[in-house]
Amino acid sequence: MTRRRRAAALGGLALVLGGLAASDVAGREAALERRIGRAVPVVVARRALAPGTKLGAADLAVRQVPARYAPAGAFADPRAVVGLQVARAVPAGADLDAARIGDPATGGAPGPRIRRGERVAEVLAVGAGAAVGPGSRVDVLITREGRGSAAGATTLALEAVEVLSAAPAQTADGPADGPARTALGLRVTLRQAVYLAAAQSFAREIRVLPRAPGDDRRGATGMAVGEGL
Repeated sequence: MTRRRRAAALGGLALVLGGLAASDVAGREAALERRIGRAVPVVVARRALAPGTKLGAADLAVRQVPARYAPAGAFADPRAVVGLQVARAVPAGADLDAARIGDPATGGAPGPRIRRGERVAEVLAVGAGAAVGPGSRVDVLITREGRGSAAGATTLALEAVEVLSAAPAQTADGPADGPARTALGLRVTLRQAVYLAAAQSFAREIRVLPRAPGDDRRGATGMAVGEGL
């Protein structure tokens, strides 16, 4: 083999190996993105903010967070909170959400009163819509990931749960054309709060079903539709 042919062969081999390496890196990046979600913007406090502070652009910053780890109810655009008032102290670098800010017209009132033994569970749910707001009640459905190509089972996890807060979620994981999600604060027991926190990780979807005013009937908790539907 002549020197020229040897050089051409080595150059071709280098191109092939480079292409394979690039393909492997792209595949790893794609797998990582599928596992933790695409990066989404989250509005954070640029400095420590005291209760009563009226938010301005200089108080805010944006950081990129994997969608899986983006906090429920976080804002993606600083313009959505400029002009609102801080309801609770916010440390520098902390995420801003509906529980920490309020409307100037209300004076940025603090959150709802929690009774002994109760907790506020923050969940990112679909199916809320305009019918869900503070004081309304919802049923909570948990859909697990399926096995292989099978659909996951759906279970009625909680019934007639009181909604304490509701705000559009702008950092929801999933495709851009997926269903709109809402960041909800729910009045629950400690056990229920722990379960819902775990569900944020293991569930494929958390969905809430609004109830009619005054409807607080219970008795169907645990009802499930299996993968074979």
